Amino acid sequence: MTEQTITMKSEPEDMTFGDIVWGQFKKNKMAYGSLWLLGTLFLLAVFAPVLASERPFIWQDAEGTFYPWFNSLFDHNYYENGVDKFFNLLLVLGTPLFIVWLLMVRSVTKSGVEKRIRREKIRKFSGVMVAGFMVVFAGVIITQSGQVNKYNFEVYEQLQEKGEDVHAVFPPITYNYSKQSLSEKLQQPSGKHIMGTDRKGRDVAVRMLFGIRISLSVGVIAVGIYVTIGILLGAIAGYFRGRVDMVIQRFIEIFMAVPTLIVLLVLISFIKQPSIFHIMVVIGLFRWTGVARLVRGEFYRLRNLDFVTSAIALGFSTRRIIFQHILPNALGPVLVAATFGVAAAILIESSLSFLGLGDINVPSWGQTLNAGYKTREWYLILIPGIAIFITVTLLNLVGEGLRDALDPKMRK
Repeated sequence: MTEQTITMKSEPEDMTFGDIVWGQFKKNKMAYGSLWLLGTLFLLAVFAPVLASERPFIWQDAEGTFYPWFNSLFDHNYYENGVDKFFNLLLVLGTPLFIVWLLMVRSVTKSGVEKRIRREKIRKFSGVMVAGFMVVFAGVIITQSGQVNKYNFEVYEQLQEKGEDVHAVFPPITYNYSKQSLSEKLQQPSGKHIMGTDRKGRDVAVRMLFGIRISLSVGVIAVGIYVTIGILLGAIAGYFRGRVDMVIQRFIEIFMAVPTLIVLLVLISFIKQPSIFHIMVVIGLFRWTGVARLVRGEFYRLRNLDFVTSAIALGFSTRRIIFQHILPNALGPVLVAATFGVAAAILIESSLSFLGLGDINVPSWGQTLNAGYKTREWYLILIPGIAIFITVTLLNLVGEGLRDALDPKMRK
């Protein structure tokens, strides 16, 4: 063992609070396993078009070679909602960007610089990549391109029956989640439709697969909206106190008295074509009160501690003291609340879809459950019910594990 190795081993490890929390979280096997399963669900959502699509990867006929699957990813006539386009862009652009990010992290890690400096570089690089991705996504949404559907599995079968020289490579499941077929409605699970079909002849397996996108999007975006609002108002109330706190507290009490589900029902009754984004926004605008109260309480606790007093004495700006000094130390309870909030948002969206009040253009699990309730078909009740139960349970287990990891009394 060389002298350099001995020196490196004797140096104390540069452990941050995040490292400590992550180490404690991994000790909770149930929560850690649940996090990996949620990651698997996310990957299924991203790679859903690779697993199920009626458009072929490659199409060869007398006219030449075409790639309909790739063109369909941003086709407004094929994927109508922005959620699908976001995940499709993640599939096309996010995968190479993630590889580039991994190479960058590996390069920075091997550079030998201090750990905190490495993290700052990685954070800035990640921010640039996310900003670039969002700019491209905005461009995709604005363009709204549409194409004529000339190449799909149905056309392929017809040409094969006619004996024409056509070759195509399709995904494992050759159905689209919105493709209706009255001749195949309410078919039991079989080799052709592994989870059966609904009363409109749509493949349930495909709708369940793409439904992961809807559930995760509703949860994350809605929670992102109300966490942002809650942090801002809670931080202002807890830092300035006095009359500012009193006004914000009354504001919180007003919103706490408004039931989110009733607001959604009223809003949907006034909107001609309610979309999934209306549901996200309403949940985000009316469920921020819990986060605001958590942040306010944490700011009350931290406001008079020595590090805040020192920052004030050094003449730092109020914005810097709030967002760079106090807020990072107050985010623990917010992260836990956000995890449970994602599960709650998924349940709200599923409930609305089950009642027939959600977005009819998206493959929500609640819609499939509603179809099972109306038709009394066991598979239309059991399959989406299990999917909702598993997703919500995984999120709750992760939330409990994060709560225990952030609590010093629970550390081992």
